[in-house]
Amino acid sequence: EGGSGGALGIALADRVLILENAYYSVISPEGCAAILWKDKKFANEAAEALQLHAHKLVELNVADEVVAEPFGGAHRDIDQTILNAKNALLKHLDIIFKISVKNRLTKRYERFRNLGSFME
Repeated sequence: EGGSGGALGIALADRVLILENAYYSVISPEGCAAILWKDKKFANEAAEALQLHAHKLVELNVADEVVAEPFGGAHRDIDQTILNAKNALLKHLDIIFKISVKNRLTKRYERFRNLGSFME
């Protein structure tokens, strides 16, 4: 699930889908700012450092797809948000079920082992 604030992240073990205005993190920007700068007023800087944005998470291979939200955000049109999430889930389930269990487990293991890796 996405960080605080009711953000939606859907994890299917083999796929991670995230609403376009959600974030996915082990810590909130405010918590990170409090640790790094000893002041929550640096939450914006912390959010940038954490690279929480949904599209960035896809770029970093943390998430697989950004699920579009209705104009104004998911809370403005819950029915459309649910339909968008449903369509994305069904698409990814169709992909997942075409892969053998052995290959899914191998890919899942590799994916999570590579999270957080970087090059200098």
